[in-house]
This record gives sequence, structure tokens and C-alpha cells, in this order.
Amino acid sequence: MPVVRFAVSALLNTLPYIVFAVLLIAGLKAAGAETVIAEAFKGRETRMILMAAMFGGLAPFCSCEVIPFIAGLLALGAPLSAVMAFWLSSPLIDPPTLLITAAALGWPFAIGKAVSAVALGLFGGFAIKAAMGAGWFAEPLRAIKQSRCGCGPDPFTGKPVWRFWQTQERRETFRAEFIANGIFLIKWLALAYVLEALLVTYVPASAIADVVGGEGIVPIGIAALVGMPAYLNSYVAPPLLAGLIDQGMSNGAAMAFMISGAVSSVPAMAAVWSLVKKPVFAAYIGLGVTGAIVSGVIFQTLV
Repeated sequence: MPVVRFAVSALLNTLPYIVFAVLLIAGLKAAGAETVIAEAFKGRETRMILMAAMFGGLAPFCSCEVIPFIAGLLALGAPLSAVMAFWLSSPLIDPPTLLITAAALGWPFAIGKAVSAVALGLFGGFAIKAAMGAGWFAEPLRAIKQSRCGCGPDPFTGKPVWRFWQTQERRETFRAEFIANGIFLIKWLALAYVLEALLVTYVPASAIADVVGGEGIVPIGIAALVGMPAYLNSYVAPPLLAGLIDQGMSNGAAMAFMISGAVSSVPAMAAVWSLVKKPVFAAYIGLGVTGAIVSGVIFQTLV
């Protein structure tokens, strides 16, 4: 019963954030906001990197829409540097994730993760730009097959319609997205809070503190490396990390765990693996781990 009471109370406290997040993402999808993202990949390369890193956290794509979107950008000649900036920032944050992170860990964590997402995208984008300027990754792409998964509109056509409620089809899209995302978030957060309750109740605090507690870069590095194979999606990770922090995990280690886990998500890695060759994929993983550790160190220093 203590576990059940803990999980139910935490879920109810998060419910306002869930409702707002679901309304926001349903509105973005109904309006066709993904067409705005393609605008980030126009102009000079430096501008593209900057825009791709910032827009990465706003892209309302499902996991299967990312691959054809990126494939289309590469086929149209978008530079790998800008695409890498988008790839690195996109899995880390989006409007629902921002709100869920704030509800579970507080706004400093949520804002820190959002800033880290943009910073990691910029770091990766400019690193790839410098590497290609030095002659690396001369032929980074696999053969691109243009295909659509059928779960959303073509992101390269049309314009967003912000007053989506004036069209029957878009109202239906809003309703369908609201229901689907609401069920998705409640399902995963219910699981997350049960895991947090079990963790706080049964796992000794000393065990957590010995591994990822305390000051210094070592706990942060361990958390970043553990976070990749132990990936939890962005809705499960914040409540679980709240339990780990209560048990002695440092703030920097928690930030590193969140970032490295998001980079190693199956949709994110599948998108990269399916479109680029192995050296570029290795660079993606390396940039993600390095960025997670640096973000953890900076967050630990500031918070």
C-alpha cells in the first residue's frame, strides 16, 4: 500500500502537466507545425546548424516520422552538420518532455535539459562541420530510399494552419492525437512512479550514493555510460531519477544519465544507423556521451 499511495499521489500531482502537454502536442500536430521545421535547413551552413539545434527540441515527430524527414533533407542536399545538430537535440527535449521533467525534478532540471539539448546540437553540428572540413566523412551516407511510414503528412508540403479548429479534418487530428498521447503519457508515467516508489522503498540509499553520489566527474561519467544501455524513455526517466536523487544520486549524474539515455534511444539510433555509415554513427554516439558528461559537470557546478 505505501508503494501504491506514493505512485497514485505522484501521478495526480503531475496530472495538470500531463493535460497541458497533451493539449500542446495535439495542437501542434493538428496545425501541421512540422512543416516549420524544414525551414531550419535553408540558407548558409552555420545558420542551418543554429536553427536545427534549436528546432530539434520542438519537432512534433513520432519515432517513425523522423527517418523519412531526415532522409528527405539529406536527399535535398542538407549538410550532415545541420542534420547531426538536429539528431542530437531532437531526442532530448520536446514540449511534453519539458513539462514532465519539470513536474518530476523541478524547473531547474527541465531548463537545464533544454539548454543542454540545444548546446549538444550546436556542439555536434560544428564538430561535424570541422571534421568534414578536415576531410573526414567524405561520403557519409548510405543509399537513401525515399519512403513514407504512413503515420503523418509529408513535412515538406503545405503550411501550418494555426487556427486548426476551423477545419473538420484538423479537429479530428487534434482529437485523435489528444487521446493517443494522453493514454501514452499516463501509461508510461504510471509505470515510472511505481518504479520510483519501489526504488525509494526497497533500494538502500547507500547503494546509490556509493556508485553515482558525491562530487567530481567520476560519478557523472559512470551515470552517462550506464544511461546508454539502460535507456528509459523521456517520460519514465524523470520520475525514476527523482527517486535516485532522493537515494543519493548527484544532480550532475542525473543530468548525464538523462542525456545519454535519450541519445541512445532506439528511434534516435535507428534514424542515424539507417541513413549514415558506421563512422558517422560512431561519431553520433561519441558526441552524445561527451555532451552528456560535459552537461552533467556544468549542471553539477551551477545547481
